[in-house]
Amino acid sequence: MSEMNVYGGKRLQRTRNGRMLAGVCSGIGEYVGIDPNILRLAFAIATFFGGLGIGAYAVAWILIPEEGAPTSIAQNILEKQKDSHLWHDMRLKFEGFQRNFSQPGRPDGQQATYTRTGADGSEGPRG
Repeated sequence: MSEMNVYGGKRLQRTRNGRMLAGVCSGIGEYVGIDPNILRLAFAIATFFGGLGIGAYAVAWILIPEEGAPTSIAQNILEKQKDSHLWHDMRLKFEGFQRNFSQPGRPDGQQATYTRTGADGSEGPRG
């Protein structure tokens, strides 16, 4: 059965009961209130369109928590990596990117100048 979340509503989760592979279709079907076989058929049909069904199923498998688990696979991985140096470096680079994106130009505040060259290699006017 669906567990209730802290706000009193149903919680989307991969179920153990009625699962064929990872419980994605049975969990979504139980949450939405439709037959999981319809979802399985939709994923199978989507697989013929560039593997979209397999990709969508894999993403759902990673993002939807298993029945009885408080977090998903993706949340578990992020929590484990949160304190690692790699995560910290990525965050610093992203913050630097955001800072540079919001304030375009050179880091020293000077205006960049470019030299135009012609097809024969001669320099044109600067501007």
